[in-house]
Amino acid sequence: MFQNLKVVELASVLAGPSVGQFFAELGAQVIKVENLQTGGDVTRTWKSIGEQTDDRSAYFCSCNWGKKSIAIDLTTGQGKTIVRKLATRADIIIASYKPGDAEKLGVSYEQLIVNNQQLIYGQITGYGSDDDRVGYDAVIQAESGFMDINGERDGPATKMPVALIDVLAAHQLKEGLLIALLKRERTREGSLVEVSLMQTALSSLTNQATNWLVGNKVPTRQGSSHPNIAPYGDSFLTKDGKRILLAVGSDRQFENLLNVLKIENSDHELFSTNQLRIQNRKEMNQLLTEALRHFSSQALTEELNRKKIPAGIIQNIQEAFSAKEAKEILLQSASLSGVRNFVGSISGFERTTQLLPPPHFGEHTEEILKLLS
Repeated sequence: MFQNLKVVELASVLAGPSVGQFFAELGAQVIKVENLQTGGDVTRTWKSIGEQTDDRSAYFCSCNWGKKSIAIDLTTGQGKTIVRKLATRADIIIASYKPGDAEKLGVSYEQLIVNNQQLIYGQITGYGSDDDRVGYDAVIQAESGFMDINGERDGPATKMPVALIDVLAAHQLKEGLLIALLKRERTREGSLVEVSLMQTALSSLTNQATNWLVGNKVPTRQGSSHPNIAPYGDSFLTKDGKRILLAVGSDRQFENLLNVLKIENSDHELFSTNQLRIQNRKEMNQLLTEALRHFSSQALTEELNRKKIPAGIIQNIQEAFSAKEAKEILLQSASLSGVRNFVGSISGFERTTQLLPPPHFGEHTEEILKLLS
């Protein structure tokens, strides 16, 4: 789909590189520019305890498939010249500099469009182009309200174990870049596309935001339970020691749940509507806890699925990747496995089956320099 598209990635960590991998998966040529003086993308060194990997850490491999790496020093005249040459031939630049840094290095949108008026420049910042604070996912989770609503009711505010704001910002930037590509197709004009982590986070609060903005109620921590639906996000132990999570979204589904669990609905008018179930969640959960402990997890899940009652067994990541849905989106090389960034299907388009594995630091420097000479 994007076989003739050229992307230069000046970004590091997760958000920007995720966008680069997205375009690589769709056939684009993606060149990852890394800092010669610091050893490249900092995530190359982000290794968990006991992790035995080379300069491609497990973290780095999460968002750097399909790219070629060039290592240069952007503080030198030679380095700046190389990037300007790359930008002249590029369709898209992906950057994640703190406001002001791109200008110092000579790689800002205004500096690079001088020789390429159709250039599309995607920039991710922490707080916007007018705020030079460094943006880190964990801090954004804290400041945007995400941490305050995550965790158990009586426990501390909790950071999510995935850099979710980075992931969501990457999706925002993809959308903006695709719109800019459509605009360029129609007008032959380039664009500056900017996305901030903070605004991404606030926008992604969705119903929790409107619980405050419309309902005038400040959301609070309540574990995995949903503030507007019950039982939704609540989990219960089965007789074989597994936990089943329920996501009941309607009164009919709840009635069917009671039938499957052999609970007489007539004796429990406290739970007849969603609003009553929210008000009486404690009593409802006690009832369900007692009932579910008499069922085995697999048999019960299968029966609930047959009755179209949303439910699933809580699995670890190893178990989750044994599912056919996971196998369909895996990336494979001789020694590495990864997960696709784009998992949708487009009629008439076949996803790239052969994708370069995540590159070693500066692996393609000589190859790229020869093409530029």
